[in-house]
Amino acid sequence: QVQLVESGGGLVQPGGSLRLSCAASGFTFKYYAIGWFRQAPGKEREGVSCISSSDGSTYYADSVKGRFTISRDNAKNTVYLQMNSLKPEDTAVYYCATAYSGSYYLLRPLLYDNWGQGTQVTVSS
Repeated sequence: QVQLVESGGGLVQPGGSLRLSCAASGFTFKYYAIGWFRQAPGKEREGVSCISSSDGSTYYADSVKGRFTISRDNAKNTVYLQMNSLKPEDTAVYYCATAYSGSYYLLRPLLYDNWGQGTQVTVSS
């Protein structure tokens, strides 16, 4: 069955960095766009970044542009999210998901179906 497992979260000071990983199994990974989302307490899930299946095109929410970088390694069935210059407002549970819609670049959760369990990122001094 389709499985996505996030890892790499933790506690980091403002200005610090983390790299999240999303390990996939149970489907032909290279054919799917993958997105990263986050959800803070009391807030709706929001799109952070996504990467295409074909040419590696990447898309970012305005709030993370210039700070976060998404990449994928199809040989390892893994997508990464490098997060630099972290801010307290980046604190959230981060999820990865597979896209089923060709409009995945809009970074709307409803355009994605299979989700991981999430990994907590806390940015605090």
